[in-house]
Amino acid sequence: MPWNPDLYHRFQEARSAPFFDLVALVKGEPVQAVDLGCGTGELTCRLADQLPASLITGLDSSPDMLARAYTQRHARVTFQLGRIEDFAEPADLIFSNAALQWLSDHPALITRLWKLLRPGGQLAVQVPSNHDHPSHRLLAETARKEPFAGALHGWTRQGSAPVGRQSPVLGIVEYAELLFGLGARQITAFEKIYPVVLDGADGVLDWVSGTALVPYLERLPMELQDPFREAYRARLWREWPGGPVFYAFKRTLFSAHKP
Repeated sequence: MPWNPDLYHRFQEARSAPFFDLVALVKGEPVQAVDLGCGTGELTCRLADQLPASLITGLDSSPDMLARAYTQRHARVTFQLGRIEDFAEPADLIFSNAALQWLSDHPALITRLWKLLRPGGQLAVQVPSNHDHPSHRLLAETARKEPFAGALHGWTRQGSAPVGRQSPVLGIVEYAELLFGLGARQITAFEKIYPVVLDGADGVLDWVSGTALVPYLERLPMELQDPFREAYRARLWREWPGGPVFYAFKRTLFSAHKP
């Protein structure tokens, strides 16, 4: 199951809120900027609106997301198909909103991106840090049950994280210390909750269907995708038999400048 722009945009307003906090951390007027994991491109164009002197490249690995992005029209924005892991172009601003959480080994990843920054450049990143939320835990529990475990070959999002962790995402102190060790200046790192109220267990299912559920479904054969979704739904209903559900949409934001 590929990334679905329509599913992702079902909660577009709530999902966009951290983006604007991340944009507020960007200082100066970078000449060349890149938006890693640009998705459907709407927010990349909003970033360009806030940086009127910048040329921005939006990079994403999903052809379906980029098909929507290519419909955007902005004189200073171009879109490119590619993986963040393979990105190797120097930039004045490396910006990434809700994408790096899908990649492993963040110390190595941040170090590599930092080396791509030109002197005087800025790194600005936002990642979800709600990997300990029941919606994620219940996904992993469902994946560990047969017939799904065999089809997934034991894979879970938690299982792809470093030993002792539930996610590749680091803590805010770890990001700050990593950036300091790289020689960064003007380091900012904080965590923030963006409250979302969902309509019971099915509302939670709708919320994760455009994001956290996708890697499980894309690894399962077609005949197991609906059974997996229903098994997961049953666990959500046991967790939240009534509604509404307060969903603590927890995000980590960090930024730093290169001397």
